[in-house]
Formats: sequence, structure tokens, C-alpha cells
Amino acid sequence: MSKIKFSSEQKNVIVQKIQHYFHDELDQEMGQFDAEFLLDFFSKEVGAYYYNQGLHDAQAMIEKQLESITDAIYEIEKPVAHTR
Repeated sequence: MSKIKFSSEQKNVIVQKIQHYFHDELDQEMGQFDAEFLLDFFSKEVGAYYYNQGLHDAQAMIEKQLESITDAIYEIEKPVAHTR
């Protein structure tokens, strides 16, 4: 798996969310640098768990859709007479 990277716009939004969380929930101020450092830590150490769960969720959705397609094909299948 490649390193998780965010665009600068995405990173700014995430950093702001981290800062707001620390302020609102923990009553602590967190600077830009510290929030970016925390984001980098979570991306490196925890990000793969979220990434893998997303892959599993996508795979389950695709399998469900494939099953639905298989059922739809079976429904439109024409009967054939079996003769010998």
C-alpha cells in the first residue's frame, strides 16, 4: 500500500477539524504544527486500518451487486427443451 497523502486543501480541512475537536471536546488549544503532526501520525499508524476497512466494504458492495446481476441474468434466461 502506498503512503496516504492528502491534497493541501484536504489537509487544511482535516487539521482544522482536529483543532476544533481539541478545543470543543478537550478544552485545549492546538496549533497548526501540532495538528499536522497528529494527522501525520494517524495517517501513518492508523490510516491503513481505515483504508483496509474501506476496501472490504467496497468488495462486499461489489459482491452484492454481482449477485444481483447474476440473479437478473438468470431471470431473463430463455428455457430450452432438452431432447435426445
